[in-house]
Amino acid sequence: MEIVFDRLEDSIARFTLSGASGAFANTLRRSMIGEVPTLAIEDIRIYDNTSVLFDEMLAHRIGMIPIKTDLSRFVRKEACNCEGAGCPLCQVIFTLTVEGPKMVTSGDLVSEDPMTSPVDTNIPLVKLWGDQKLVIEAVAILNTGFEHAKWQPTIACGFKEYPVIEVSDRCDGCGDCVEECPRKVLEVKGQTVRVIDGKLEACSLCRLCEKACIATGIGEESAIHTDSDRTKFLFIVESDGSLPAQQIVEEGLRYIRNRSVDLIESLQEISTEGL
Repeated sequence: MEIVFDRLEDSIARFTLSGASGAFANTLRRSMIGEVPTLAIEDIRIYDNTSVLFDEMLAHRIGMIPIKTDLSRFVRKEACNCEGAGCPLCQVIFTLTVEGPKMVTSGDLVSEDPMTSPVDTNIPLVKLWGDQKLVIEAVAILNTGFEHAKWQPTIACGFKEYPVIEVSDRCDGCGDCVEECPRKVLEVKGQTVRVIDGKLEACSLCRLCEKACIATGIGEESAIHTDSDRTKFLFIVESDGSLPAQQIVEEGLRYIRNRSVDLIESLQEISTEGL
């Protein structure tokens, strides 16, 4: 199994996974979405709210704000030495006190931990008019997207099988398939059609090129064939900013490894008990 990155930034990662099954590729996708922990606001105490939004709507908006997360500094409440009582190792408290007229944004949340803050300070929450007021205390804890979408570290996370395009000797270079390709992957070179250098991964496997070729009267079989490599996958992971994209990939792989180890140990125990 091999992973090769062709784009790696804080907010986005694009890589190729080779030598794996479709089941493993989907497991990795689901792990990155639902099993990588991040901080999100879970408990909110609203002391004063004279805005136009109900408490429940306001709480939902605040809960969905992505928060910068340092996984080396926090643990989940159930694993903390405070036994769920709440301490700086398992929670971060935010306060918000605003009077109108003003557009209240995520930047108005004041964190007790200077290293932990909203990813974006310009997320609008509610507009206050005149003498309207908002006084809130919110508690962020560590959890995963399996529990709720607000803990998902990804905005977009998906994969596709790696495309394979073959052109046979029957191709006469008419170019009809080139014109039909919506992703502009093909070009006419000499007397035949070929894939443009660096454009293969853009192929969506729509097979419109094959239909265009057959429509020329070449016969029942197209001169161009599109298929996919079922052991190679093209991934794209876009972070919401709570964690770097590379860390999301690493944590997703780490989760799979840990669960695999747990499964092996459980199977060994069952095997031993059966002897």
